[in-house]
Amino acid sequence: MQSDVPPLKAWLLLGLLALIWGSSFLLIKKGLLGFSPDQLAAIRIASAGFFLLPFILRRFKTVRTHHWPKLISVGLVGSFIPAFLFAFAQTQLPSGVTGVLNTFTPLATLIIGVLIFKQTARSQQWIGVVIGLVGTVLLVTASANGDLEFNRFGLLIIAATICYGLNLNLIKHHIPDLGALTITGVSLFLVAPPALLYLLLATPFADQVTVAHNWFPLAAILILGIVGTSLALIIFNTVVKMTDTTFTSSVTYLIPIVALILGILDGEPFYLQQGVGMAAILGGVWIANRRKKQPFNTQR
Repeated sequence: MQSDVPPLKAWLLLGLLALIWGSSFLLIKKGLLGFSPDQLAAIRIASAGFFLLPFILRRFKTVRTHHWPKLISVGLVGSFIPAFLFAFAQTQLPSGVTGVLNTFTPLATLIIGVLIFKQTARSQQWIGVVIGLVGTVLLVTASANGDLEFNRFGLLIIAATICYGLNLNLIKHHIPDLGALTITGVSLFLVAPPALLYLLLATPFADQVTVAHNWFPLAAILILGIVGTSLALIIFNTVVKMTDTTFTSSVTYLIPIVALILGILDGEPFYLQQGVGMAAILGGVWIANRRKKQPFNTQR
């Protein structure tokens, strides 16, 4: 039986997970210094999918025929499409703000679960959703002088969180018989080859590496894919086994703090309106999910 108090190793792994996922937005920013958004997304997906392959080879035998269409959907909605949305959004958004907007994922999961999958929701959950939406509006319209300046690129992040919310509900309601590592590893591998083919055949990737020598941006993207996606998933599953999903889901509150601190250290501005927006989103997530036992999929 698990102890009520998480062991020190669990706390250390949780902190490491927050650092990895919180820094992923800064890695996207650095990757965009040498590659276009579509190239960045393709490199990220291809590296993550092929890196996880050795860990899931024996798990392919657990996948049945009816699983394949669902796993392809998970790969597209849970990884492929959001990777492109995040990359394009960060051409016009600071990494710290992107990290905070990503915390809308739990609220998007709740909304989709109620509206599409007919889940029931308590009144306090809807209160949390409303507070979170207010925080999202504040972040999308944040400016230095306090004026409302709508940034449409923030909607790309919201679209990505909706993809994540749809993905979580698909997994919960339609693939309950496969483990988390199998679902993520196989779904990533299914979309990795198309990403790699697009990168090599439809973009000047080879010239950008061999001629332009974009080694630092490439290293940032590879770290994003291998560490920020593949290894982070393994750590996440390890913490879940060591403790419980409630403890592990608390990483949701740590990721935006890390993202904002790294963004400020990298010279990004921080406005009061952004701080209020972050507090509103995190408060909304806490109110909506404080009694919930399901984990949040914060993988990036």
